[in-house]
Amino acid sequence: MRILLTNDDGIHAPGLKVLEEIARQFSDDIWVCAPSEEQSGAGHSLTLTRPVRLQKHGERRFAVTGTPTDSVMMALREVMPDAPDIILSGVNRGANLADDITYSGTVSAAIEGALAGVRSVAFSQVYAREGMGDEVPFGAAREWGAKVLEKLIDVPLADRTLVNVNFPALPPEEVKGIRVVRQGFHDYSRGTIVEGRDPRGYRYFWFGLDPIEHTLDHGTDLEAIEDGFIAVTPLQLDLTHYSTIGILAERFAD
Repeated sequence: MRILLTNDDGIHAPGLKVLEEIARQFSDDIWVCAPSEEQSGAGHSLTLTRPVRLQKHGERRFAVTGTPTDSVMMALREVMPDAPDIILSGVNRGANLADDITYSGTVSAAIEGALAGVRSVAFSQVYAREGMGDEVPFGAAREWGAKVLEKLIDVPLADRTLVNVNFPALPPEEVKGIRVVRQGFHDYSRGTIVEGRDPRGYRYFWFGLDPIEHTLDHGTDLEAIEDGFIAVTPLQLDLTHYSTIGILAERFAD
C-alpha cells in the first residue's frame, strides 16, 4: 500500500513524525510532501501569485514552498510515479473540530486528496491550553492512531468524502474510546483581535486565540472530545443547502 503524508504545520513538525510512525505500521511505501513552513489556517488555498518551489529532503521526502493544497497537488502531479492508495494529513498541533475545519490546512489537504479521488484522512491532536508551541503532547494520537486508521483503510466511502479524526487532550490510557460523530458548531461572536505596535511605531494585529464557546449538541465532535473520546467525522464536499433551493427558485422565477 502506497501512503502519502502531508500536513499544514510544515515538513519539520513533530506531528508529522508521529503520523509517519502510524503509517509505517501499515506500509513501507511512504511518501512525504508537506509545506516547507507552517501554513496553519491556510484553508483550501492555492498559490497563484508566486512560483512554488519543490525541495527534496531525502528519499521520497519533499517540501513545497506553498500551502497544504499545493503540497498535495505537487505530490500527485510531479513527485509520485503513481497515485497513492491513501493520503494522511497531520497530525495537526491542535484541534480541527466543528466549523474550524473551514480554516484548517490539515483538513484542506485531505479535501484536495478527496477531490483527486484518493481516500483521505485528516488527523489532529487536541491540546489543553494555548501557547504550548512544539510541546504539544501527541501521546493519544501516537497510541491510538493505528487503531483508528486500521478501520478506515478499506471502509467504503462515497466519492468526494473524507474523514476527520481528532484525538482528545488526554494521556493514551485515559482515552475512553472512539465515537463516530457529526460536525459541531462554535460560537465565534466573542473572538478578539490583539493590537500592537512594531519598533517603528506602526500598528499590527494578531487574531486572538481566546477560548471559543462550544455548542455541545449531542452526537457532535465537540461533545465526543469533551467526554474524552476520539472523534471520527465523515465530511462531504457538497456545500449545497438543498432545502433553500426551492425558496430561491421561486424568488427568481419571474
